[in-house]
Amino acid sequence: MIVLDIGKTNAKLSLWGADGQALARRSRRNAVVEARRYRALDVDGIEAWLRATLREFAGLAEVCAIIPVGHGAAAALVSGGAPFTPPMDYEDEGPEAERAAYAGLRDDFRATGSPALPQGLNLGLQLHRLEAMTGPWPDDLTILPWPQYWAWRLSGVAASEVTSLGCHSDLWRPFDNRPSQLAIDRGWADRLGPVRHAGEALGPLTAEWVALTGLPAGCQIHCGLHDSNAALLAARGHSEIGRHDATVLSTGTWFVAMRSPSLDDPAGGLPVLDEARDCLVNVDVAGQPIPSARFMGGREAELIAGLDTWHLTDDYDPEALIERLPALIAGGACVFPSFAPGVGPFPGHTGRWRHEPEDRSDKRAVLGLYLALMSDAALDLIGSRERLLVEGRFAEAQVFVRALATLRPDQAVHVSNAHDDVPYGALRLIDPTLPPKSPLQRVAPLPFSLDAYRQAWREQIAHGGA
Repeated sequence: MIVLDIGKTNAKLSLWGADGQALARRSRRNAVVEARRYRALDVDGIEAWLRATLREFAGLAEVCAIIPVGHGAAAALVSGGAPFTPPMDYEDEGPEAERAAYAGLRDDFRATGSPALPQGLNLGLQLHRLEAMTGPWPDDLTILPWPQYWAWRLSGVAASEVTSLGCHSDLWRPFDNRPSQLAIDRGWADRLGPVRHAGEALGPLTAEWVALTGLPAGCQIHCGLHDSNAALLAARGHSEIGRHDATVLSTGTWFVAMRSPSLDDPAGGLPVLDEARDCLVNVDVAGQPIPSARFMGGREAELIAGLDTWHLTDDYDPEALIERLPALIAGGACVFPSFAPGVGPFPGHTGRWRHEPEDRSDKRAVLGLYLALMSDAALDLIGSRERLLVEGRFAEAQVFVRALATLRPDQAVHVSNAHDDVPYGALRLIDPTLPPKSPLQRVAPLPFSLDAYRQAWREQIAHGGA
């Protein structure tokens, strides 16, 4: 089985045995592409890499299934069996006049759980802009969410799926399980592929891709899902999470906190979400609304630490960083939000350092505290309780996860294998009996309190000092 994971920053392909053991992994950094009138996703580069990597995997195992996973706020328009126009990158900055015109067309937040977000993070705004640029659209034009675009490219079968439609798209009403009024009024709802379950097999690999890759003609292509929802499915596969009220904090370019209420009390203790603080309602694979909050943690880490990318595999001693923390805290070293403007729990604040250390390791330690404080604030907004699972590439950052466990002593904080959560969640759709590859690890708190540090940090933000 193969999981194709097209994230915002990286594309990843992993090959798995029937017993859930990883056989091979490959990845590539996604490029930024300038289309004629907007910034676009690197669909051609990803596809070329995918062809080559699938050819390699075909020589390693008999592949019976492929399931795609993708980031949110992305879709492809297809017509005549081919892309109609390059998929828009959600970081494209469109004209303010277009945003203002679109704003009056959106459904209310209470209906969609989709807040008004900057750039093109509301998929509806992307469609609004693309229609103005390229319309009138041909009768056969189909709108495919990002994971389902790749399922269509491999199988030739068009589909939509609720975890992608329900990801701050403005196109879906999660409480009614239907398209938004905006999507209906603009005719976009009729252009969506049929809604299929994320784990459903759409059909076999096309003859074109069989010839390109050498994969078996009977290899089934599954519908696929939103990446953070795959992490949520993975969490439910662990006995430590099980039927509890649990939150998954998925970390990468975005830190997305998704709270899944207790399976025994699905309506218990759900909060009223604050649209102005980047809270939203995601949708799980069963179509259930999932209270969520997020911030652009991975992007902020790059900006704050002055790194081109955030390499958790760099040689460093986490215990040495933790030993430095009391002195750094006593010296007033601190980061205030937000280095990714317009998103997160404090969208109106401009990020800055206070008493920025010169030493790169010290800077890295304070960054870990900042990410923990931001995550703590996001988790409070969705009423997170009982169990917390941190997954993704920042699950290996010891200062961050241990500081978060310190800030949230009433929650059991766990981490899992940073490489396996999203693919494991996706594979559970194909084989629900698949056990996790390794048990979760309970995170130990730091040997000192962060309560005063958090209080001072929040007071500075509240008083405009950030």
